[in-house]
Amino acid sequence: MRFAHLRLPESPEPELAVVVGDRAVLVGDLFPDAPRALQTLIDGGDALLDRVREASSTPTAARSVTLDGAVYAPAVTAPPIVLAIGLNYAAHSSELGLKADTAPTVFVLWPNSLSAHEETTSWPRTLSEAVDYEAELGVVIGAPAKNVTPAEALDHVWGYTVVNDITARDIQFSEAQWSRCKSFDGFTPNGPFVVTADEIPDPQDLHIWAVVDGQTVQDASTGQMIRSVATLVSHLSQSATLLPGTLISTGSPGGAGYSRDPQIFLRDRSTVTVGVDGIGALTTHCRILG
Repeated sequence: MRFAHLRLPESPEPELAVVVGDRAVLVGDLFPDAPRALQTLIDGGDALLDRVREASSTPTAARSVTLDGAVYAPAVTAPPIVLAIGLNYAAHSSELGLKADTAPTVFVLWPNSLSAHEETTSWPRTLSEAVDYEAELGVVIGAPAKNVTPAEALDHVWGYTVVNDITARDIQFSEAQWSRCKSFDGFTPNGPFVVTADEIPDPQDLHIWAVVDGQTVQDASTGQMIRSVATLVSHLSQSATLLPGTLISTGSPGGAGYSRDPQIFLRDRSTVTVGVDGIGALTTHCRILG
């Protein structure tokens, strides 16, 4: 199944919708007390997902809207935490001149950084003129994961989305941590869809790509990850329980703008689209202030 959060004129909060063909059916209309947010659906476990699946197959009483011209909210709007993995593709770590360590590089992204498909992300020129793109596969946790093995790990994944891990490179290389340089307002676009795990039989067999101002700048496969999704979930679960709804951004392939000659950074009025085949394409518009 494919879910999105939509912004509707009559609703103060984003509405969870299930995508059926070229239309989106509002989940909250499917049955009494149906979930209106992804986190509520995830918290309800398999039983609630199965009920939504059955009800959406014949949504006679539910409102639906066309996806043409839809206004999206982030696909993942209120995760317990956003965990990001750095240096998880050999090409990316080498192009940044950084060594992929024996354990994954892990950092946290701040909730204010979450933004949606087709939104505009802006930042002051005084803070950074070296803002970069990073196409990433996003993993959404379903069942709580604690001390799981790699063989068990994918059973704890609820679904997958697309993330653009936007990064102020000059700040990244001037500070000892990576959270702030990647957590400006709007620096973690995700969506437009979350696809349930049953739709993605192998998360290591997905085409991942990025286009900046019409130029393809990243073109790779998730099979090139140094550590697979299963390995990452297992590793993270050893130190702390991964709670339902946790979003994990699994790292970017090679092709970052910082390493290109000449360098490609996001400019005022740049448009960047990152995508993962089978999940979706996520577009962000850029404005530089000042």
